[in-house]
Amino acid sequence: MISEDLGALIRGNFQHIPTKEQEYVIDLWCRFLLNRNDDCIFLLKGYAGTGKTSLVGALVRTMKMLKQRVVLLAPTGRAAKVMGGYAETSAGTIHRQIYRQKTFGEERFTAAPNLKEHTLYIVDEASMIANEGLSGSVFGDGRLLDDLVHYVYSCQGCRLILIGDTAQLPPVGEVLSPALEATELGGYGLDVTEVELTQVVRQMNESGILWNATRLRECLKEGYELPKIRTSFPDVHIVPGNELIEALEQSYRRCGKEGTIVITRSNKRANIYNMGIRNRILDYECELGGGDMVMVAKNKYLNGKDLIANGEMAVIQRIRNERELYGFRFADASLKLIDRSDHPADESSENSVITELDTVVLLDTLHSEAPALSKEQQQTLFLKVCEDYPELRNKRDLFKAVKEDKHYGALQIKYAYAITCHKAQGGQWEDVYIDQGYMTEDMLCEDYIRWLYTAITRATGHVFLVNWPEEQTEEA
Repeated sequence: MISEDLGALIRGNFQHIPTKEQEYVIDLWCRFLLNRNDDCIFLLKGYAGTGKTSLVGALVRTMKMLKQRVVLLAPTGRAAKVMGGYAETSAGTIHRQIYRQKTFGEERFTAAPNLKEHTLYIVDEASMIANEGLSGSVFGDGRLLDDLVHYVYSCQGCRLILIGDTAQLPPVGEVLSPALEATELGGYGLDVTEVELTQVVRQMNESGILWNATRLRECLKEGYELPKIRTSFPDVHIVPGNELIEALEQSYRRCGKEGTIVITRSNKRANIYNMGIRNRILDYECELGGGDMVMVAKNKYLNGKDLIANGEMAVIQRIRNERELYGFRFADASLKLIDRSDHPADESSENSVITELDTVVLLDTLHSEAPALSKEQQQTLFLKVCEDYPELRNKRDLFKAVKEDKHYGALQIKYAYAITCHKAQGGQWEDVYIDQGYMTEDMLCEDYIRWLYTAITRATGHVFLVNWPEEQTEEA
């Protein structure tokens, strides 16, 4: 009877009439939440348009009604913002939740203790969770999935729901998304409940974004034959190069800079777009100024607590005191972090969320084709800053002083008008411009289809295909 009552509450908070598949998910959720065995995990997979978002929103609202603890997480700040929006509550990043700085000033982070008993953790965009043990990672051993599972199940009565889309890009350097593999999750000694939503419930005949995404997903199952993008929809547009500036100008007027993005195949092409947009559309004459959209290029912890994560978006409020030191260029900046949840923090939040920040920024990374400073550049900066502390003979004291130095710890940023697909993953924008660049026949493979599927599904309003070859399009 308790299960039936819980199911009725979830259905009551669902904004649509559930399909048979969705009914099945709700029933499984009830069994999962009422299961006396804490060593269980729920894996919800589904493609674009299958109703994952609506289901999660209904579950979260139900948990709140019942005054049950629920924590919403995502791999990136942008994904957390999207999740918090549809669930109507606060959401944070996985890294901020499960890691803590080992010692203040040290660029290493270790697993934090889970102090919340009887809490449901819901993680969206699980396809982005890596587990390869990347060398040089400052977070644990670089095995994010391992650390997430350990964190959740280290505290009594806690359990985890993972949500993701298997058609999206896997983590960089991995063939599959480990967090979406039931066998991988079962290896932790957990009882895995797995369900995949396949029925598209949004109206495909009206949405070219969804229609084409569905076709791309089907191509992944049928042998990776290159699909043609159907353009006979009001939300799918072909944009020749000579019309791009005018189209972007219209998008900025309609959706604003925060609601418009260009997705490219490489950092090099993203740089070209960023410079062109700033110079020819936004009429910025300075290198960096108030109103500029930027993206954080490297993780930065504030006071050992709040993580300003790689990939977070920000708007420059003020820029001043530009200077050159140690062979690099810096400036003092005030930023508004726009990927932070618009919803106030609830009792599940351990720390207040910083939304505005005064800090030193590194200007060199704005134009670099690399994602951030290279190891060699970082080492050069470290050695130069060391020279400012000749009085510190003890290596430990010197290391701590440099790590706390405002210039060594300057926020590394890049322009954020055009980004790569991996950086866009988890985010949503109203207008999305997709530039695949020059493609050779050998590039048109499974990875490309996943790239295109991920890029197309970032759009909530319109998709614009830039300089798209005619042979890759079709009318109805």
